[in-house]
Amino acid sequence: MSMTEALKKRRADAVAVGVATRGIYAVKAENAELWDADGKRYIDFAAGIAVNNTGHRHPKVMQAVADQSQAFTHTCFHVAPYESYIALAERLNSATPGGFSKKTMLATTGAEAVENAVKMARAHTGRSGVIAFSGAFHGRTLLGMALCGKVNPYKKEFGAMPAEVMHAPFPNEFHGVSVADSLNVLENMLRSSIDPERVAAIIVEPVQGEGGFVTAPPEFLQALRKICDTHGIMLIADEVQAGMARTGKLFAFEHSGVAADLVCMAKGLAGGFPLSAVTGRAEVVDAAPTGGIGGTYAGNPLAVSAANAVLEIIEEEGLCARAVEIGDMIKARLNDIASRQGMEAIGEVRGPGAMVAFEMVTDRETNAPDVAVTQAIVAEAEARGLIILPCGTRGNALRLLPPLTTPLAQVEEALNILEASIEAAINKGA
Repeated sequence: MSMTEALKKRRADAVAVGVATRGIYAVKAENAELWDADGKRYIDFAAGIAVNNTGHRHPKVMQAVADQSQAFTHTCFHVAPYESYIALAERLNSATPGGFSKKTMLATTGAEAVENAVKMARAHTGRSGVIAFSGAFHGRTLLGMALCGKVNPYKKEFGAMPAEVMHAPFPNEFHGVSVADSLNVLENMLRSSIDPERVAAIIVEPVQGEGGFVTAPPEFLQALRKICDTHGIMLIADEVQAGMARTGKLFAFEHSGVAADLVCMAKGLAGGFPLSAVTGRAEVVDAAPTGGIGGTYAGNPLAVSAANAVLEIIEEEGLCARAVEIGDMIKARLNDIASRQGMEAIGEVRGPGAMVAFEMVTDRETNAPDVAVTQAIVAEAEARGLIILPCGTRGNALRLLPPLTTPLAQVEEALNILEASIEAAINKGA
């Protein structure tokens, strides 16, 4: 029995079924490469789901964490605060979009960031309603899954959701939902379903993650900004997956030319260490009473040191521009494959920067989902040494999230594997 097979058995015996896993058991990783328990090498185009934007074990991140570990690893910021937390808050206050006074709180996960942003919005406005969008993913906590716009697996079997959480359709031209369609439904909701004076916040991903890397058009985010301004609603940007240079900007909202009132971030913020943040208008962030936000591990010193290093790496290594370069390579190859006879199963290639997805369909007339071919491509790629992930509300999109530090030669190698995997999966299904 191989080490991987042995670990699979131990996992089945010891770990909750609800914790989904792949069959790759990691023992080592470096930048864009990962090795499993049997020594097989993979190119990692998942990056821990957009966590390792700066690659696995970036030397600067590892040095920052090592240095911090020699001082202290935990004091709890509520008990004995430290300068590095303050420094990171100052950096994020300056870096997020919007020319207004800002403040920051740190947490541990993306779901925590979302929940705290909603708490701040409710405290500031004195309202309780929240509007999210179809296809959204905002976490697996009770409020997080209520905000999610995808039932299976995030809401299935978990009973009643919190009240006053509503969903509008997210614009998706590929599936026939225009910006005007989405905004018309939203405006109708505010006339017929919930009084806008009861809405504390509208939360939106500038690029949907689990929803299939569907990008919110700039005019849509601009319209949301106007609606929020008209009704005194807080606009929350969920940048958990799209942030930290992934789309070619430090924050994906920058592509729209407008700023949210609150920005949620996590994943790529700390280069592999658990950290999240909410940064926003000072008066909104400060609306929460003292002690009402935070947590024992929130702003852990090791993760904070890593995040300070990540922000320096993004600037020093030009990772925003690098995201565009890598993304252009990926999209050019995928579009070339899609243009060939016999490759009509690739319905659309999309996504800004190095946040790229392609959607598999049975035909380009109906754009009906082809989940079987999608799963086959994932399996073929894994067998050939490339890690990719499925996504989308219909389970038929494949997302590519290479570290932004991936050498271009490895990007090319990965694309060769991907092309062979797509061809093999489609030919087997033919």
